[in-house]
Parts: sequence; C-alpha cells; structure tokens
Amino acid sequence: MSMETTYTVGQYLADRLEELGLGHLFSIAGDYTIEWINNYIEPGNIELIEEVNELNAGYAADGYARLKGIGAMCFTYSAGTLSAVNAVAASYAERVPVVVINGSPSIEKRLTAQQTGFIFHHMINGETDLNIYQNITAAAVKIDNPSSAPELIDYALTQCISEKRPAYIELLEDMVKLPCSPPVGKLTPNQPVALQANVDSSVAKIQQQLASAAKPIVWLGAEIDRMGLHQQASQLVKQLNLPYVTELVSKAVVSEQDPLFVGVFDGKASSQATQDLVEQSDFVLALGVWLSDINSLGESVDYAKTALVSFDTVKYATYFMPQVPLGFFIDGLLEQKTSCSFTGVIPKSANLEASQYSGAITYQGFYDFIKDKQYINNDTIVGSDASLNFFGSMLLDVGAPRGFIAQPTYSSIGYIGPAATGLSLAKEDQQRVIVFTGDGGFQMTPQCLSTQSRFSLNPIIFVMDNGVYGVEQWLYDAEVFSGDRDFYDSCKLHRWDYSKLANVFGCQGWQVETYAELESAILEALEHSNGPSLIQVKVPAKSIPDNAKWKQK
Repeated sequence: MSMETTYTVGQYLADRLEELGLGHLFSIAGDYTIEWINNYIEPGNIELIEEVNELNAGYAADGYARLKGIGAMCFTYSAGTLSAVNAVAASYAERVPVVVINGSPSIEKRLTAQQTGFIFHHMINGETDLNIYQNITAAAVKIDNPSSAPELIDYALTQCISEKRPAYIELLEDMVKLPCSPPVGKLTPNQPVALQANVDSSVAKIQQQLASAAKPIVWLGAEIDRMGLHQQASQLVKQLNLPYVTELVSKAVVSEQDPLFVGVFDGKASSQATQDLVEQSDFVLALGVWLSDINSLGESVDYAKTALVSFDTVKYATYFMPQVPLGFFIDGLLEQKTSCSFTGVIPKSANLEASQYSGAITYQGFYDFIKDKQYINNDTIVGSDASLNFFGSMLLDVGAPRGFIAQPTYSSIGYIGPAATGLSLAKEDQQRVIVFTGDGGFQMTPQCLSTQSRFSLNPIIFVMDNGVYGVEQWLYDAEVFSGDRDFYDSCKLHRWDYSKLANVFGCQGWQVETYAELESAILEALEHSNGPSLIQVKVPAKSIPDNAKWKQK
C-alpha cells in the first residue's frame, strides 16, 4: 500500500492497535473523533463498544487490558477526555496498559483560537489535555503532522506495552486522512536494561539466604502479572518447593489450587494460617511485591527478613542492588538450580464446615455461603470493588490463573461494575465474570448495566446493600461497627432499589434478604446467559466481614 495513494494516519493508528491484540475499543461519540471511528474502526476488525460515559469506558478498558494485555478508549477533546482522568490515573497507579485516543481540534481551529481569541467548542487553550495526561501516562504525544505520526504513534504504544502504563495519543481531526508511511516491522516491548554483574550478585545473595533459612517462604506480587512472568514464577516456586502467599493486588496471579499456596497476605485481614506462616518464617522472598497500606492492613513489613525484588531493584535489609529486572532475577535463580527447604508443617486454613444457612444475611455469612456452595469455579473471573468486599473476597478460593481482579493500590470505588464490561469482552468463552461491589461504589457507575445489556454481556454483579460508605467509615473509625454510635452523616447513602435498575437498563435483577432468596437468585443468574444479572444483597449496616473486625479507630 503506497503512501501516495491510500495509507493514512488514521489507518496507521488502527493497524498498530490491532497488531497489539486490541479487539475492542471503548468510546463515546464526539465530533472530533467520528472521522477516525467511521472510516478506520467501524470497517475494520476492532469492535466499537459504545459506552455511556468516559469514566465507565476508562474502567472498562482497564479491566479489558488486565486480561488482554492492551486496552483502548477514544473520546472527544477536553469535555470527553478530561472525564476519564480518574480512570486513567488508576491504570497508571496499578500499571495497566491502556491507550487514550483523544480526537482534537484541527490546526486551523487551534491557530484561530490562539491568534484571535475565537474559541471552538470543548477547547480551553489547546494544550490542557496534553499537559494533564503527561502526568498520568508513560507517554503523551500530539499528532499534528503526518510525517512524524508513525514515529510518535510507535513511541507511545511501545512505552505503553513496555512500562505497562497508559499512553495518550492526541489525534488532530485534520490528520486522520492525511497520507503517511505504513508500519515497518512489529511493535515489541523494550527489554529492561540489566547490569548482569548486579543480577549475578543478587542471585548469589538470595541463594545464600534461602540456603541458610529454616522456614523461607515466597511472596508473589503484582509485578509477576504485569510483566507476564507467571510461568517463570510458577516454575521457581516448584523448584524451591516453598510455601507461598500473594498480595490482594496479586491474588490468583497463579492458580490458588497449588498445594504450596497458603493464602493472600494482607496484614491482619489475612487468614490465620497465612498470618502464622508469615510470622513464623525467617526469610521472605518477595517477588514483584508492591507495598501499600491496603496491601498490608494493620501490619508493617519486617524488612529485616524480607528481600524485595521489584521495580528493577533488590532490597534486603541494608543490601541494595539496582538494575536487576524481576524477570532476569527469576531466570538467574532458575538457572542456578536454586534449592532450599522448609522445616516444619505448612499451616493450612481450616476447611469451612458445612453450615445450615437461615434467616437474614450477614456480610460474613454471605461470603461463607458463596464459598460453601462453590459458586466460584475454575472458569470464574472474580472481581471486587474497593469496599468491605475486599475482605470477604480475598478469602475466596479462585482456581483460574489470573482469575481475580481488584484495584487496591488506587482504590477508586465504583471501578468493578464497568470493569466487568471489559472483563466480559476479554475473558475466554467458557469463563463467567462474577463481581462484588458496595452500594456506594455502585451508585457512581450503575450505567455499566446499559453497556452490558446492549452487548449481551453476562456478568453477575452482587451489590452489597448496607446503606453506607462502609469502607470509608471503616478506614477512619471502625469502632462504629461494634458500638452504639451512629455512622458519620457523610458516610450515609440515599437508599436505592438496585434490583429495579434492571428494568431501566434491560437486564435481570433480584433483591435478597435471606439465604434461601440468595440461593434462588444465584441459580437463576447462572442460567441467565445473554445479559447482566444484578443481585441486591441487603445486609445490616453494621455487619462486616470477620477479617475486618480487628481494626479500632
């Protein structure tokens, strides 16, 4: 295809996105984007997913990218793109590779605005969007010349897939149909720059610690997932033959059915078996672990016995070694045939005793019921919103590798409902998406049901209806849940009849207050395969999961 005849900037961008594996584009209609959408997306192989607002589209693209390795959204200038800032900031914090395509005013309009003061719709000063997105992306570029378009597009997309962080591409409306050079070669991630001497030194240091420890353990973090190191990490755990734990943000990074897996370590919210294992260990090899308050609730990491291998460094007590990428380090341990032993008995969580569920549903009872009835199987993708659901969901058994999705590092409530849209489009055909959200978070993004109904997506969304921003109250003053004091007024919600939203958005909905009603609703939802299912679970306002009860004010 010659540059002089048919190859254009718009085609270049579409082709590069498809080459990276993008099958769906989340978008809101806008006059600055319609030229590109109509001529290069609609006729091509990337399916357009018309979303209801930019925030939901951003969350959907994030969920999609967590499974597919790339996600993308397309909006109009400022009024559209600035509405997605929170979602993109979350993707940046959580290291999720999404691409923002911002359809923007032409050169003619920009010059007119700058030189005469005549402003076109959506414009502020012509540079606002780019300046904002430079702070929350790995690369932010403006396509205002067809000669440089291929180089800038390739740079932005390469940074996205290399850093596993968002990229921003500002596409001027008059650039779309201008001719440019066609793509040369395939885009691949940049390889991290390692210092082999530092890698060798770090491997030797950690080998020594593993060999001398009596009860070493492995802690697998989110960087394993983001950098695609699942196979190497699993191989290393088997070679070391050590018990391992994960973080909440890395829950189910590999299948939780591995007999060496003990649980999610999240401070005092962890199971007792997990807490015992970590406390009794004398060396912790933390691979790709990200430290944050939500990933270490109520406890501080014991740096004296923990070697942190992440962000291209190795840190252990006073030992520090830079330019040691995680993949290089794991490969180094594997090549050295590193072995060690764990003395004693690996603690295991007690099996849940079969219970007779009756009466009103409690928060803990709900999660016991879900686990006991085995509604989560090896073909289930589980998601949890930033809410009290973090506590209940972290103790669920998730057999699917990469089968748990949450956003605990950034913790933007309202994420998981629209993220379920992206997950449902990115999952394997036999898989089903089941997500848990608080009522406060769901009130922020309920229009996700509209998109899911429109495209016949079938996630099951549990809305835990307790009438309060429970996790916000818990974070600031958890004693309210165990005492007579009332919730802060700022944490009280206006009550919705969530199940009736199903009628508004064209899906199925149930409201349940007893375990019998819950079981009936779940069984019906599992049979409902051509649209989303919303199950409103009414629980008492002061009912919280057992593993959240440790916290005082």
